[in-house]
Amino acid sequence: MKKVVLSLALVAALGLSFTSCRETKEKTEAEVENATDAVNEAANDAVDAANDATDSAKEAANDAANAAEEAVDNAVDAANDAVDNAKETASDAVDAGKDAVDKAKEAGKDAVDKMKGH
Repeated sequence: MKKVVLSLALVAALGLSFTSCRETKEKTEAEVENATDAVNEAANDAVDAANDATDSAKEAANDAANAAEEAVDNAVDAANDAVDNAKETASDAVDAGKDAVDKAKEAGKDAVDKMKGH
């Protein structure tokens, strides 16, 4: 009877250990699958982040190029305005100079006429 009880106990222990190994194997497989999914998801997130960064860099470069182009256009416009203003100022100076010469001539004629009359 002892042998039968011991045999049953041995069979029960072996049966429980096999069940336990199967459960452990299933849990391990599930954890490996979950880890694989997590790695794939992280890789996909990294690729998405890299693509977003690339897009942002391209957009920033385009914005910088547009700003530089606008700055050049503004500089050209300012230079043209300065040239136009310089021409206008020079023209005004020439006109003022001619007026001054004309007034000086007139004053000179008046002075000569006064001297002749005395």
